[in-house]
Amino acid sequence: MGKRDREAINKKIAEGEERERKAEMKKKKAEWKKERTSFWTDFKKFITKGNVLDMAVAVVVATAFNAIVSGLVKNIITPCVTYLTSGVSINEWKYILREAVPAVLDEAGNVVTAEVTEIAISYGIWIQSIVDFLIIAFSVFVFVRIFNNMQKKLNWKEEQKKAEEAAKKAEADKIAAEKAKAEADALKAREDAFYANVQAQADLLRDIKELIAKK
Repeated sequence: MGKRDREAINKKIAEGEERERKAEMKKKKAEWKKERTSFWTDFKKFITKGNVLDMAVAVVVATAFNAIVSGLVKNIITPCVTYLTSGVSINEWKYILREAVPAVLDEAGNVVTAEVTEIAISYGIWIQSIVDFLIIAFSVFVFVRIFNNMQKKLNWKEEQKKAEEAAKKAEADKIAAEKAKAEADALKAREDAFYANVQAQADLLRDIKELIAKK
């Protein structure tokens, strides 16, 4: 084989490998395009997932529940406490460490004594936060307890329904089994009667044959 022949063969091999490589790349590109989905398709799948919908419902319910609790504290409990404390709101409860002193000016408007700001421990705000927390915790506890009781009641009803269905199915299976056994017994009885009849006929034919043979 000459040099030119070898070069031609090598060239054809290289061309064949290049064609195979391009075909493989084209196949992979087609598969990638087939698997790729559009932005809106992915978004639609995302928003229609169960966990996303559950989270959205939970956020809406939590927002409404927070409004209920805030309204209870602000519009009912706080006014009652304010009434009992002679019109002083819980948020205004504080222990003053240093009284505020306004600035003293002379006739020319110059500052004689600088203003002193008030320093106080606002424990009323802290108490209000504790009250809010206790009310929210109690409200959540009551809500969860009611929900759990309802869930238990629904689960009990569902289990009761399943038990009744299982009992009905077991009774139906029992009746079907008894019916099948009765049919099998009846069939066996008919088969036994048939075979007995055949045996009797065979015995009768044998006796007739023996009588004929004796004559």
